[in-house]
Amino acid sequence: MRLTNVLVPVLSVLAGLQGAKAGLIAYGLCQTGCNTVAGACYAAAGFTFGTVIAAPATPAVILGCNAALGTCSAMCATVALLAPTP
Repeated sequence: MRLTNVLVPVLSVLAGLQGAKAGLIAYGLCQTGCNTVAGACYAAAGFTFGTVIAAPATPAVILGCNAALGTCSAMCATVALLAPTP
């Protein structure tokens, strides 16, 4: 296998990555998506998002919704930190 057969595709991909754009708007859209899904998760469990107080008696399904929201929000922050911003 020739070196150019490997380098050309790799360099093409790397060159395309420079044109990627992200930033505060992408981060805000990602967080909005996370909150929308969390609201749907709460609604499916019969609760209203933002009205349940964390306590020992909090239903397990709500704790699961909160854990999923935390994971989603962390992924948004990670992408916003790593993505190139114009």
